[in-house]
Amino acid sequence: MIQTRIGRKEDINGILSLQEKYLFKNLNKIERQEGFVTTPFTANQIEEIIEQNGVFISLNEKNKLIAYAFAGSWTYFEQWEIFNFMVSRFPKLSFHGQKITTENSFQYGPVCIDKKYRGKGLLNLIFEEMRVEFLKKHPISITFINKVNVISEKAHTKKLGWEIIDEFEFNNNSYIALAFNMTHSVLML
Repeated sequence: MIQTRIGRKEDINGILSLQEKYLFKNLNKIERQEGFVTTPFTANQIEEIIEQNGVFISLNEKNKLIAYAFAGSWTYFEQWEIFNFMVSRFPKLSFHGQKITTENSFQYGPVCIDKKYRGKGLLNLIFEEMRVEFLKKHPISITFINKVNVISEKAHTKKLGWEIIDEFEFNNNSYIALAFNMTHSVLML
């Protein structure tokens, strides 16, 4: 049976292993069509976000880490330039009539699910674990997806109900920015 919970320090090696397996730079063009993650995290960066209750993981019946999802404050994510660029776009963005700010929103992602477990509802389970925790502090979640990562875009817009609110270019890549109303459970979809 699959178990989903907030990540702990003992999960760091499993997160790093799964990240390495699906990191964009480690995949060929065909493998990338099945989804990838672009932001590499170090063990120290993972430990820091774990201390903020910002990593959610799934374990299979053999207690092996098979999925993770990150979520955190814009302060945490400012160590990567793409997130600062996203925040700089907030003044012109809104979601369901509400202005997006660093106070009312947080960054969700990356999320990574082992290929053997994709398409089985695990995304909804891990996202719901994160949603319940982060709804305590923020009504809106924001993320971005590289436009070439079509599988991730479909999973988030079709399975979870994220809405595209922006498009931007960064480091010669094209991205979409998405928002999610944290009051909506994804287990009912």
